[in-house]
Amino acid sequence: MLPGEDGFSICRSVRDRYDGPILMLTARTDDTDHIQGLDTGADDFVCKPVHPRVLLARIHALLRRSEAPQVPAAELRRLVFGPLVVDNALREAWLREQSIELTGAEFDLLWLLVANAGRTLSREEIFTALRGVGYDGQDRSIDVRISRIRPKIGDDPIHPRLIKTVRSKGYLFVPEAAQDMSGHVFSG
Repeated sequence: MLPGEDGFSICRSVRDRYDGPILMLTARTDDTDHIQGLDTGADDFVCKPVHPRVLLARIHALLRRSEAPQVPAAELRRLVFGPLVVDNALREAWLREQSIELTGAEFDLLWLLVANAGRTLSREEIFTALRGVGYDGQDRSIDVRISRIRPKIGDDPIHPRLIKTVRSKGYLFVPEAAQDMSGHVFSG
């Protein structure tokens, strides 16, 4: 019980200012309450009593989903990193004003990385964002695509600085490395 206010109004108020996950833990078990909770902005609605391990698993699931790569804002269409320009609206990329030939899948992966510059993206996050399915732990298509993208964007395929492999984590686009790029372009 909350003094003076119910959870639905608090959820509504919080949702107006907060974009992260919200879990409602309540004694209300009626289906209409469950629906109202989700309609007011909760991402999950858990009825008491609940086993602590189940509650913890649901919290972890919410956090996992909230850590998925953020879809760039609609107005975010062109990103510039030194000599590298990636335009999502035109689905084109340029290095030193020269067009880069990328397949559709390569462009999608490059855009995902540059739109999340400075943030390590796991293979799970990449698969979810690009394919809408989870990573099975075996598929190496992302690794192959990265190896093809690196030389196209002027990254050293042996000692990459732009798209780094973060061991046991995933991939990281390093925006500072693009600013420091020398005139040498690797061809692949």
